[in-house]
Amino acid sequence: MRRLFATLILLGPLVALAADVAGTPVEQARALFERDWQWRLKHQPEFATSVGDNRYAAQLSDTSLAASAAFGEHARRMLDLARQIDRAQLAGQDRLSWDVFTADQERILARSGFVAFDPQPISAQDGLQIRFPQLVAQMPFFTEDDYRNYIARLNALPRHVDGIIEQMRDGMRTGWTAPKAIITGLPAQLRALREHLQDGALGAPFQRLPSTIPEETRTQLALDATAALRTAAGALQKLEDFVRTDYLPAARPAIGASSLPGGAAWYAYLVKTATTTALAPADIHALGEREVARIQHEMAALAPKLGYDGPLKTFPQWVAAQPRFKPFTSDREVLDRYRAIYGAVEAKLPQYFSLLPKAKLDIQLEPELTRATASDHYTPVAADGSHPGVFWAVVNDPKDYSTVGMTSLLLHEGVPGHHLHAALLKELPLPDFRKFFTEHPSAAAYTEGWALYCETLGREFGLYDDPAAYYGHLNDELLRAVRLVVDTGMHAQGWSREKAVAYMMDNLGYSEPRATNQVERYMVWPGQALAYKVGALKILDLRARAQKELGPKFSFARFHEVVLGDGTLPLPILRAQVEKWIAAEK
Repeated sequence: MRRLFATLILLGPLVALAADVAGTPVEQARALFERDWQWRLKHQPEFATSVGDNRYAAQLSDTSLAASAAFGEHARRMLDLARQIDRAQLAGQDRLSWDVFTADQERILARSGFVAFDPQPISAQDGLQIRFPQLVAQMPFFTEDDYRNYIARLNALPRHVDGIIEQMRDGMRTGWTAPKAIITGLPAQLRALREHLQDGALGAPFQRLPSTIPEETRTQLALDATAALRTAAGALQKLEDFVRTDYLPAARPAIGASSLPGGAAWYAYLVKTATTTALAPADIHALGEREVARIQHEMAALAPKLGYDGPLKTFPQWVAAQPRFKPFTSDREVLDRYRAIYGAVEAKLPQYFSLLPKAKLDIQLEPELTRATASDHYTPVAADGSHPGVFWAVVNDPKDYSTVGMTSLLLHEGVPGHHLHAALLKELPLPDFRKFFTEHPSAAAYTEGWALYCETLGREFGLYDDPAAYYGHLNDELLRAVRLVVDTGMHAQGWSREKAVAYMMDNLGYSEPRATNQVERYMVWPGQALAYKVGALKILDLRARAQKELGPKFSFARFHEVVLGDGTLPLPILRAQVEKWIAAEK
């Protein structure tokens, strides 16, 4: 999806483009947003499935280099058309939509100046072997057409895989390869997926063919499924062989993005995308070091309240070993505790929020099938309302589930964090592309920044009066601060993998395997981990500014309404909205 625009054929003068839109500026803008949205659904059918649109459920996205060029050509055309619209004639949400839309097209064009393809289409942490089973879990399986769509997707895997290989070959040719450390485990993952096609996630839908489908049709579907799974197995074998034989030997030993062609500028771009700020990597590194020191100072002051008087470095291990923080004997007790925390938060919400979604949060156990590899997380309300927003608690052994992080986690993943934001998005009168803007790389600073900011509200809610709960919050916040140091250290300052792992172990008390897992995540998504802390600090800074300038006129409820009421926004646009509100309140 990221083809170098220097290779594109120009689309003609802007005068010719003007014929594509007609009517008033408002009508032009809304038509353009809808046109782009429909194009995206058609050309990213996996994304369409994820948002509940099944028109393209028989397809997989085109991963070829030619498709990358077409995606870039489309982005350039959309930006040209948007710039022909008189922004001054737009107001309210229409103007905000124009700002968000053009900023995103500019992001796509800026990326294309670096690389002509996805430089990392697959790794041991992310890729086809993970995303395709997730896609299957999102698909409906009720009718014959549903199963026909899935069979068509299985049969489309060879072409999809060929495109991934094409991108990786271009990466080998141009020096844009992935770090060897995040590729080493990939062949085994592809092999495991291939060897368990029948009895794993990909074959599961055919084990439960609904009785509402006629028996003769079920028999034929089963036969077609066997052939389609065989086709999928061949594609996975081809990808596995290519990775093991060709790509892995060519993967780069260096872990940092700065080791890529034009790497320093590339990483600066990724940082700007993830944070939507002008902060340089060096500035973020220094910010992280300050935040680590500040949080550790607070933890040192908190330790005696929990009965600990040892060195700060071993404080996390001491807390983890305390039986009093692991009182559970059953999964149900864990859920009951989360629901009690949810009730306490709900009681506080009206005091701090005037804009609340109609949809309630559901709290469930992570299904046993995925429990071993999942972490506690949130899934949003379905676009069609077919299922609620759910906080999934991953409880492998209730006797080993600690209470200390539960409050902070629910504030982040549930209410008022991801659920309040995501559920409101479905209810706000926004164009579709903004309702689902959370999927864009540049949305993380807002989405994750908001959720991390919501963790801090535990102070206002009185939930951190319990020292153990406050420790859980500080421990989570410290991780986000450490990420600022480690991510920029690896990708901008030449840190080795060993140095990054040691820093996490020293400052978070992590075991070596746990720290290594985190470090490898930052290799896969350079810059992404910066979004959490940078976003939260920006929202806190905006709140502090509003409190200072408005004094007794400041209202938490009104501030939160401004932050949430326009949906997901890049941080500079959010800042402008808050500044307008402050001026109006004055």
